Amino acid sequence: MALRSTVRRPRRRPHRGDTLTDVTTRDPGEVPLTARQAAALARAVAVMDRLRSPGGCPWYAVQTHASLLPYAVEEAHELVEAVEAGDRAGLREELGDVLLQVLFHARVAAEDEADPFDVADVADALVAKLVRRNPHVFAADGDAEIDVAAVLERWEVLKRAEKPTRTSALDGVPATMGALARAQKLLARADQAGLLAAAPPPTVPPPTAAVGAAATDQGLGDALLGLVAAAHRAGVDAEAALRRATATWESAARRAED
Repeated sequence: MALRSTVRRPRRRPHRGDTLTDVTTRDPGEVPLTARQAAALARAVAVMDRLRSPGGCPWYAVQTHASLLPYAVEEAHELVEAVEAGDRAGLREELGDVLLQVLFHARVAAEDEADPFDVADVADALVAKLVRRNPHVFAADGDAEIDVAAVLERWEVLKRAEKPTRTSALDGVPATMGALARAQKLLARADQAGLLAAAPPPTVPPPTAAVGAAATDQGLGDALLGLVAAAHRAGVDAEAALRRATATWESAARRAED
Protein backbone atom coordinates (compact mmCIF):
# COMPACT_ATOMS: atom_id res chain seq x y z
CA MET A 1 0.00 0.00 0.00
CA ALA A 2 1.28 3.47 -0.85
CA LEU A 3 2.07 5.64 2.15
CA ARG A 4 1.92 9.03 0.45
CA SER A 5 -1.41 9.91 2.04
CA THR A 6 0.00 9.69 5.56
CA VAL A 7 3.25 11.59 5.03
CA ARG A 8 3.37 15.14 6.35
CA ARG A 9 5.02 17.42 3.80
CA PRO A 10 5.96 21.06 4.24
CA ARG A 11 3.19 23.08 2.71
CA ARG A 12 3.85 25.50 -0.09
CA ARG A 13 3.49 29.10 1.05
CA PRO A 14 0.34 30.36 -0.71
CA HIS A 15 0.80 33.12 -3.25
CA ARG A 16 -1.21 36.29 -2.82
CA GLY A 17 -4.32 36.09 -4.93
CA ASP A 18 -4.49 32.28 -4.82
CA THR A 19 -7.99 30.89 -5.07
CA LEU A 20 -9.07 28.07 -2.80
CA THR A 21 -8.44 25.60 -5.62
CA ASP A 22 -4.95 27.02 -6.14
CA VAL A 23 -4.11 26.65 -2.47
CA THR A 24 -5.19 23.01 -2.24
CA THR A 25 -4.17 21.55 -5.60
CA ARG A 26 -1.34 23.51 -7.23
CA ASP A 27 1.37 21.47 -5.48
CA PRO A 28 0.97 17.78 -6.45
CA GLY A 29 2.49 16.79 -3.12
CA GLU A 30 -0.53 18.26 -1.37
CA VAL A 31 -3.18 16.36 -3.32
CA PRO A 32 -2.98 13.00 -1.49
CA LEU A 33 -3.26 14.63 1.93
CA THR A 34 -6.19 16.78 0.81
CA ALA A 35 -7.86 13.72 -0.72
CA ARG A 36 -7.45 11.81 2.55
CA GLN A 37 -9.09 14.61 4.50
CA ALA A 38 -11.95 14.88 2.00
CA ALA A 39 -12.53 11.12 2.08
CA ALA A 40 -12.56 11.06 5.89
CA LEU A 41 -15.09 13.90 6.03
CA ALA A 42 -17.23 12.17 3.41
CA ARG A 43 -17.25 9.02 5.56
CA ALA A 44 -18.31 11.06 8.59
CA VAL A 45 -21.19 12.59 6.60
CA ALA A 46 -22.23 9.12 5.37
CA VAL A 47 -22.22 7.68 8.90
CA MET A 48 -24.32 10.59 10.15
CA ASP A 49 -26.76 10.07 7.29
CA ARG A 50 -27.04 6.36 8.08
CA LEU A 51 -27.70 7.02 11.77
CA ARG A 52 -30.43 9.57 10.97
CA SER A 53 -32.11 7.68 8.10
CA PRO A 54 -34.94 5.13 8.40
CA GLY A 55 -33.54 1.90 9.73
CA GLY A 56 -30.81 3.75 11.58
CA CYS A 57 -30.64 4.71 15.27
CA PRO A 58 -33.97 5.65 16.89
CA TRP A 59 -32.26 8.15 19.22
CA TYR A 60 -30.64 9.99 16.32
CA ALA A 61 -33.93 9.92 14.39
CA VAL A 62 -35.91 11.89 16.97
CA GLN A 63 -33.41 14.67 17.72
CA THR A 64 -34.09 18.29 16.81
CA HIS A 65 -31.97 21.43 16.72
CA ALA A 66 -33.37 22.35 20.13
CA SER A 67 -32.80 18.94 21.74
CA LEU A 68 -29.18 18.93 20.55
CA LEU A 69 -28.27 22.30 22.08
CA PRO A 70 -27.11 20.96 25.46
CA TYR A 71 -24.72 18.59 23.68
CA ALA A 72 -23.21 21.40 21.60
CA VAL A 73 -22.54 23.43 24.75
CA GLU A 74 -21.14 20.42 26.61
CA GLU A 75 -18.82 19.43 23.76
CA ALA A 76 -17.51 22.98 23.46
CA HIS A 77 -16.66 22.99 27.17
CA GLU A 78 -14.96 19.60 26.90
CA LEU A 79 -12.88 20.93 24.00
CA VAL A 80 -11.76 23.88 26.12
CA GLU A 81 -10.87 21.50 28.94
CA ALA A 82 -8.76 19.31 26.64
CA VAL A 83 -6.87 22.33 25.29
CA GLU A 84 -6.20 23.77 28.73
CA ALA A 85 -5.05 20.36 30.02
CA GLY A 86 -2.66 19.92 27.09
CA ASP A 87 -4.38 16.59 26.35
CA ARG A 88 -3.58 15.83 22.71
CA ALA A 89 -5.57 12.60 22.56
CA GLY A 90 -8.46 14.31 24.28
CA LEU A 91 -8.20 17.26 21.90
CA ARG A 92 -8.54 15.01 18.87
CA GLU A 93 -11.54 13.25 20.42
CA GLU A 94 -13.28 16.46 21.45
CA LEU A 95 -12.73 18.05 18.04
CA GLY A 96 -14.48 15.01 16.61
CA ASP A 97 -17.37 15.47 19.03
CA VAL A 98 -17.68 19.14 18.00
CA LEU A 99 -17.61 18.07 14.35
CA LEU A 100 -20.39 15.59 15.13
CA GLN A 101 -22.56 18.48 16.30
CA VAL A 102 -22.00 20.30 13.00
CA LEU A 103 -22.81 17.19 10.96
CA PHE A 104 -25.86 16.40 13.11
CA HIS A 105 -27.38 19.88 12.89
CA ALA A 106 -26.71 20.02 9.15
CA ARG A 107 -28.40 16.66 8.67
CA VAL A 108 -31.45 17.81 10.65
CA ALA A 109 -31.51 21.04 8.65
CA ALA A 110 -31.57 19.10 5.37
CA GLU A 111 -35.00 17.73 6.34
CA ASP A 112 -36.61 21.15 6.81
CA GLU A 113 -39.39 21.55 4.27
CA ALA A 114 -39.43 25.35 4.24
CA ASP A 115 -35.70 26.11 4.15
CA PRO A 116 -33.51 23.01 3.77
CA PHE A 117 -29.72 23.15 3.66
CA ASP A 118 -27.05 20.52 4.16
CA VAL A 119 -23.44 20.27 5.28
CA ALA A 120 -22.20 21.26 1.81
CA ASP A 121 -24.17 24.50 2.04
CA VAL A 122 -22.69 25.11 5.49
CA ALA A 123 -19.15 24.52 4.24
CA ASP A 124 -19.66 26.64 1.12
CA ALA A 125 -20.99 29.53 3.21
CA LEU A 126 -18.02 29.26 5.56
CA VAL A 127 -15.51 29.28 2.70
CA ALA A 128 -17.19 32.25 1.08
CA LYS A 129 -17.11 34.18 4.37
CA LEU A 130 -13.45 33.41 5.07
CA VAL A 131 -12.41 34.44 1.56
CA ARG A 132 -14.57 37.58 1.67
CA ARG A 133 -13.30 38.68 5.08
CA ASN A 134 -9.63 37.99 4.33
CA PRO A 135 -8.95 39.97 1.15
CA HIS A 136 -5.32 40.42 2.24
CA VAL A 137 -4.90 36.69 1.60
CA PHE A 138 -7.25 35.87 -1.27
CA ALA A 139 -7.59 39.09 -3.29
CA ALA A 140 -5.15 39.51 -6.15
CA ASP A 141 -4.49 43.09 -5.02
CA GLY A 142 -4.37 42.24 -1.31
CA ASP A 143 -2.12 44.10 1.09
CA ALA A 144 1.49 43.03 0.90
CA GLU A 145 2.01 43.71 4.60
CA ILE A 146 -0.74 43.87 7.19
CA ASP A 147 -0.59 43.40 10.97
CA VAL A 148 -2.98 41.58 13.26
CA ALA A 149 -4.66 44.77 14.50
CA ALA A 150 -5.45 45.83 10.95
CA VAL A 151 -6.78 42.36 10.14
CA LEU A 152 -9.16 42.47 13.11
CA GLU A 153 -10.30 46.02 12.32
CA ARG A 154 -11.02 45.11 8.69
CA TRP A 155 -12.84 41.95 9.79
CA GLU A 156 -15.20 44.02 11.94
CA VAL A 157 -15.77 46.56 9.15
CA LEU A 158 -16.62 43.81 6.66
CA LYS A 159 -18.78 42.05 9.22
CA ARG A 160 -20.82 45.20 9.88
CA ALA A 161 -21.28 45.71 6.14
CA GLU A 162 -22.61 42.15 5.84
CA LYS A 163 -25.01 42.56 8.77
CA PRO A 164 -26.69 45.96 8.31
CA THR A 165 -29.42 45.12 10.84
CA ARG A 166 -26.84 45.30 13.63
CA THR A 167 -26.84 48.98 14.53
CA SER A 168 -24.83 48.75 17.76
CA ALA A 169 -21.24 47.67 18.31
CA LEU A 170 -22.64 45.45 21.06
CA ASP A 171 -25.08 43.59 18.81
CA GLY A 172 -24.38 39.94 18.11
CA VAL A 173 -23.05 38.90 21.53
CA PRO A 174 -25.25 35.92 22.48
CA ALA A 175 -27.41 36.39 25.55
CA THR A 176 -26.92 32.71 26.35
CA MET A 177 -23.17 33.07 26.97
CA GLY A 178 -21.98 32.67 30.54
CA ALA A 179 -22.35 35.96 32.41
CA LEU A 180 -18.60 36.37 32.92
CA ALA A 181 -17.67 35.58 29.32
CA ARG A 182 -20.46 37.80 27.97
CA ALA A 183 -19.38 40.73 30.14
CA GLN A 184 -15.81 40.42 28.89
CA LYS A 185 -16.96 40.18 25.26
CA LEU A 186 -19.19 43.25 25.61
CA LEU A 187 -16.41 45.23 27.29
CA ALA A 188 -14.02 44.33 24.49
CA ARG A 189 -16.58 45.43 21.88
CA ALA A 190 -17.23 48.68 23.74
CA ASP A 191 -13.50 49.34 24.05
CA GLN A 192 -12.96 48.76 20.34
CA ALA A 193 -15.83 51.14 19.55
CA GLY A 194 -14.50 53.83 21.93
CA LEU A 195 -17.51 53.63 24.25
CA LEU A 196 -15.80 53.06 27.59
CA ALA A 197 -15.19 56.76 28.25
CA ALA A 198 -18.88 57.58 27.81
CA ALA A 199 -20.06 54.42 29.56
CA PRO A 200 -17.34 53.40 32.03
CA PRO A 201 -17.78 50.10 33.84
CA PRO A 202 -17.77 50.08 37.65
CA THR A 203 -14.41 50.44 39.33
CA VAL A 204 -13.23 47.56 41.48
CA PRO A 205 -14.43 48.18 45.05
CA PRO A 206 -12.52 47.06 48.14
CA PRO A 207 -13.17 43.33 48.71
CA THR A 208 -14.78 43.97 52.10
CA ALA A 209 -17.26 46.40 50.58
CA ALA A 210 -18.22 43.93 47.85
CA VAL A 211 -18.77 40.87 50.04
CA GLY A 212 -19.50 42.33 53.46
CA ALA A 213 -22.63 41.73 55.49
CA ALA A 214 -24.40 44.65 53.79
CA ALA A 215 -23.59 43.45 50.26
CA THR A 216 -26.46 43.53 47.76
CA ASP A 217 -27.09 41.83 44.45
CA GLN A 218 -26.38 45.12 42.70
CA GLY A 219 -23.19 45.67 44.69
CA LEU A 220 -21.91 42.18 44.01
CA GLY A 221 -22.82 42.49 40.34
CA ASP A 222 -20.99 45.80 40.04
CA ALA A 223 -17.98 44.31 41.82
CA LEU A 224 -17.86 41.36 39.42
CA LEU A 225 -18.26 43.62 36.39
CA GLY A 226 -15.49 45.85 37.73
CA LEU A 227 -13.20 42.83 38.04
CA VAL A 228 -13.99 41.82 34.45
CA ALA A 229 -13.15 45.36 33.32
CA ALA A 230 -9.86 45.18 35.23
CA ALA A 231 -9.09 41.86 33.56
CA HIS A 232 -9.83 43.37 30.16
CA ARG A 233 -7.47 46.28 30.80
CA ALA A 234 -4.76 43.84 31.89
CA GLY A 235 -5.25 41.62 28.84
CA VAL A 236 -6.38 38.71 31.03
CA ASP A 237 -9.08 36.23 29.98
CA ALA A 238 -11.37 36.53 32.99
CA GLU A 239 -13.23 33.31 32.20
CA ALA A 240 -10.00 31.30 31.94
CA ALA A 241 -8.57 32.97 35.04
CA LEU A 242 -11.65 32.03 37.06
CA ARG A 243 -11.50 28.45 35.74
CA ARG A 244 -7.86 28.17 36.83
CA ALA A 245 -8.54 29.69 40.25
CA THR A 246 -11.54 27.41 40.73
CA ALA A 247 -9.48 24.37 39.70
CA THR A 248 -6.78 25.29 42.22
CA TRP A 249 -9.35 25.70 44.99
CA GLU A 250 -11.15 22.50 43.93
CA SER A 251 -7.90 20.53 44.19
CA ALA A 252 -7.34 21.89 47.70
CA ALA A 253 -10.93 21.05 48.69
CA ARG A 254 -10.55 17.51 47.38
CA ARG A 255 -7.31 17.07 49.29
CA ALA A 256 -9.11 18.23 52.43
CA GLU A 257 -11.55 15.35 52.01
CA ASP A 258 -8.77 12.76 52.25
